[in-house]
Amino acid sequence: MPSAISKLKLSGSTDGKAIKVAATATLGTTIHTAQSGTTAGSFDEVWLKATNNDTVSRTLTIEWGGATSPDNLMTITLPAKSGWCPIVKGDILQNSLVVTAFASAANVVCIQGYVNRITA
Repeated sequence: MPSAISKLKLSGSTDGKAIKVAATATLGTTIHTAQSGTTAGSFDEVWLKATNNDTVSRTLTIEWGGATSPDNLMTITLPAKSGWCPIVKGDILQNSLVVTAFASAANVVCIQGYVNRITA
């Protein structure tokens, strides 16, 4: 049973604002770095949503703790002017692994979200 749960901004965010995806290839723009260690019951529960502000559809690739395909990659097509689309719904990560992202065009996709940091 967890002893503490804290809601945090994504570590790649400034003041909780959206993160603009500048990268167009691996290794992507940093979205979040998970808490260190591998203690059982301690992890970051990550929630992400994305929007494409371009006039055409764009592909967004999330690199989940690594860049190996297909193990660590999730690719999503975001429609033009899509509004916020949920892309990660509470998946967990730990051991200082990093979530990064790249898109098919620079600076048109933004990611927002938060982390529930659970510590045992």
